Amino acid sequence: MFPKNTSADILRGPGNRFSDIVMPPQELSPVPFASRFSIEATRPRAAEIAKLATVLPPGTEVFLSAVPNLGSDELVAAATQLRQAGLEPVAHVAARRVPSAEDLADLLKRLAGDAGLRRLLVIGGDVEASGPFPDALAVIQKAGLRAAGIEEIGIAAYPEGHAHIMPGRLETALDEKIASAVALGLKVHIVSQFSFSPERVLAWLGQLRGCGISVPVKVGMAGPTSVPALLRYARRCGVSASLRGLMTGAASGLVGHVGPARMIAVLAESAGLGDIAPHYFSFGGVVETACYACEAASLTQTASRAMAHPN
Repeated sequence: MFPKNTSADILRGPGNRFSDIVMPPQELSPVPFASRFSIEATRPRAAEIAKLATVLPPGTEVFLSAVPNLGSDELVAAATQLRQAGLEPVAHVAARRVPSAEDLADLLKRLAGDAGLRRLLVIGGDVEASGPFPDALAVIQKAGLRAAGIEEIGIAAYPEGHAHIMPGRLETALDEKIASAVALGLKVHIVSQFSFSPERVLAWLGQLRGCGISVPVKVGMAGPTSVPALLRYARRCGVSASLRGLMTGAASGLVGHVGPARMIAVLAESAGLGDIAPHYFSFGGVVETACYACEAASLTQTASRAMAHPN
C-alpha cells in the first residue's frame, strides 16, 4: 500500500521526514527530467526480459550488472534476449575481473555477433587486479573496443565519493577516461552511483559542468525498494551517509518502500545541468522498477503535450 502523499509533500524538502517514501507515479508532478531513462538489471531471467519488452519503450537501455558469479554465457544470452525484445543491451565490463585480453576479446566478439551490442559500461571492479587490465582506463585504451564494434561507453562516477579513491584522483581519472575514449572515436556518457541526496547530486553536477565536462550524465537513483534492502545496498555501495540523511529520526519507524520521488522532482526543477536523465537501479525488482519509470515518463509526455496545446 502506497502512502497518500501529494507532489507538494515531495517538494517540501528536509522538513518532511517522509519526503522520499515512494508514491504511485501518478502522484508525482510531471517532470521533463523523467521523460527518458535507463535501467539496470542483475541477472534478469528470460521471463523478466519478456515482461520488460511489454513495459519499456523500444530501444530503452538495459544495463547488465557485472556481478562476480555472472558467466560470459549467461551475459551473452541475456544481452541477446534483450536485443530480440527490442531493447538496447549495455554490458558492464569490470576491468579487474577480466582474466585475460583474449577472454575479453572473445566476449566482445560474441556480444557483438549474437546481441548486436554497441555499448558498454566500463568500470574498475572493486577487487584486486589479477589480469591484464588494472583499471577501466586500461580497458578503454588497450582492449580494441572500436574494432570490436563498440560505439559508446559509459564511465562510472561517484557524487558521494569513493571509499577507496581520493577525490582528486577520482576527478583526474574521469578526465583521463573521457579524453582517451574520445580520442579513440568512442561516444561517452557518465553513469553515477546512486544517491539519496539531491543536494549532493546537484553540487556534483555543478562541479562537473563547471570543469567543462559536458557529456551526458545518467543520474543513478534507486528504484522503489524496501528499507531493509536499501540499507544493505547503501552500505555495500558506500552511500550510507545520504541514506541516513534521508531517514534521520525516522528509520526505525519507516515502513513500506523508499523511492526516488524527491530526487526526480528536485533535479527536474534545476536548470543548467546539461544532458541528464535518470538511471534506475532495480534493487526492488527490475519489472517493478521499469513500471515505475514508465509511469513517471508517461506523465512527463502528457504534461509536455498539454503545455504545447493549452486550452
